[in-house]
Amino acid sequence: MRAFQIAEFGADPALSDAPVPTPGPGEVGVRIAACGLNFADLLMIKGQYQERPPLPVTLGMELAGTVDALGPGVDPALMGRRVAVFAGSGGLAERGCFPAARCVPLPDAMPFEDAAAFQVAYGTSHVALDHKAGLKPGETLLVLGAAGGVGLTAVEIGKRIGARVIACARGADRLAVAARAGADHLVDSETDDLRGALKALGGVDVVYDPVGGDLFTAAMRACNPEARILVIGFASGTVPQIAANHLLVKNLTVMGLYWGGYLAFRPEVLTDSLATLFKWYGAGDLRPHVSHTLPLARAGAGLELLRTRKATGKVVITMDPRD
Repeated sequence: MRAFQIAEFGADPALSDAPVPTPGPGEVGVRIAACGLNFADLLMIKGQYQERPPLPVTLGMELAGTVDALGPGVDPALMGRRVAVFAGSGGLAERGCFPAARCVPLPDAMPFEDAAAFQVAYGTSHVALDHKAGLKPGETLLVLGAAGGVGLTAVEIGKRIGARVIACARGADRLAVAARAGADHLVDSETDDLRGALKALGGVDVVYDPVGGDLFTAAMRACNPEARILVIGFASGTVPQIAANHLLVKNLTVMGLYWGGYLAFRPEVLTDSLATLFKWYGAGDLRPHVSHTLPLARAGAGLELLRTRKATGKVVITMDPRD
């Protein structure tokens, strides 16, 4: 089978021939149809991600496909089921073996491309805004990087919860994408006075930040008393340093969110969240925004779209048949 792999951390990934895996105890074999790309894939290539699986690593953290093989001890009812899987790695391949416990059955009407774009982005935003920050109807939510893969989902989920959403992104085209996702107010991230623009809109109760850098500092300074700041990631490449005295003066709370980390100590947080999100999808309340769908042979180009921030929403790789 074909697999998009790195032979060592820091090396360029390449399409390779790999043996077809056989599911072990508690695992299923999945014929993969689509895989969503994430900024974390870029960190994985560099060896900078929180987890470093054994080499060679097949990239691709979230995938969708059909179960077509069962390992010992797996419920036979899973055979033939259409599922989404958060695997951590292994999604950019024609086949893979994954723990049956991580398989989430898909709604009948959900295409594989939507499912591959769904789990990490929507799951991160829902757990962050609902479970961690306790976002309430009527509060003001600021979403930084609002046209990106997780940012757009935060806009959608914020509106679904009932918040007033301020979307912050770079340039009119990206802001227009956030507006279509339901944002109430739009702020260009390249404005000379981001803090002033946010204060003019009444300040912020919850900050959703997958960017870091100077935007984090400006957003923190625009927070209302008792605001909550969600640290999602550092797409800017700069990890902000927080002055604790600023937190004290306004009674601010800063909280980190590593969605995949819950698998190790509270997996029910993720499964309960995904059940809610799939229900919202079935009701038509959520629609993944996929800006690019590319074949496996162009997975490298898909990652470059993420690296250069030329994608909006998600980039999805499909397991196209061999020529």
